[in-house]
Amino acid sequence: MNEPLTGKVALVTGGSRGLGAATVRLLAEQGADVGFTYVSSQMQAQAVVDEVRGTGAKVAAFRSDQADTSGAPALIDEVVAYFGGLDILVNNAAISPEQGRTVDDPDADTAALDRMHATNYLGVIAIIRAASRVLRADGRIITVSSGLGSRVGIPGVADYSASKSGIERYTMGVARDLGPRGITANVVEAGLMETGMEPPNPETLKALLSSLSLQRIGHPSEIAAAIAFLASPAASYVTGAVLDAHGGYNA
Repeated sequence: MNEPLTGKVALVTGGSRGLGAATVRLLAEQGADVGFTYVSSQMQAQAVVDEVRGTGAKVAAFRSDQADTSGAPALIDEVVAYFGGLDILVNNAAISPEQGRTVDDPDADTAALDRMHATNYLGVIAIIRAASRVLRADGRIITVSSGLGSRVGIPGVADYSASKSGIERYTMGVARDLGPRGITANVVEAGLMETGMEPPNPETLKALLSSLSLQRIGHPSEIAAAIAFLASPAASYVTGAVLDAHGGYNA
C-alpha cells in the first residue's frame, strides 16, 4: 500500500463526520498519525477513532470549540504532546447557519451569523497562528473553503461567502509568511456534498445544482482526495493555490 505520509502528524479540525471524517480516514490510510477535533458529537468522534484504530493507525479525538479562539494554543499544545509534533494542519471545521436568508431579512438570526464568522474565520486564523509556531519544516496548511468563497452566484449566502473568501485570502498571506520555512499553505474549494451540515433550502439547493458543470452532489471522499494531495510530498512546490473540487461551479 502506498503510504506517502508515513512519519507525519496531521490535525484535522471538525473530523467527526462528513468531509472531516473522510479526510481523517484517508490521511491515516496514507500513513499519517491523525488527530481531529469535535465540538459536541462525542459518540460520532469515538466511532471514527474506533474505525481508524481498527486499521492499525494512530488516531485521537480532541474536544475543541473553534468559535472560542482563546482555546487554539491549548489545542495545538495538546496535539503536540500526544503525537510528538505536527506536520499537517487541515482547517475543515465550519458551520453554515441561515443560508437562504438575504441580508435584509428581518427574521435572520444575527447571533447565529456572528457565531459562524467566529467559527469559519476568526477560529481558523487562531488555529493557524497557534500551529504555525510548532509546524515542522516542510509542513502543510490546507484550508477547506467553498466555491462560494470565490463566486457567490446565488442570493442568501452573503455572510457564509464572506467568511470563506476572507479565510482564502488569509491563507494566501500565510503561504507568503511561512514559505521561507518550507511550509506550504493552500485552499481547497469544496462543493456540495453530504456532510452532516445543515443543507441549503430546496430553492437554494436547486439553484446550486443547476450551476455545476457536473450537475451532481459530490462525495466527501472526492474532496478528501484533493486535501490528501496537497498534504503529500507530490505537492511540495504548490503553495498559495486554490484547488477547485466543486464540480465545476466556477467553469
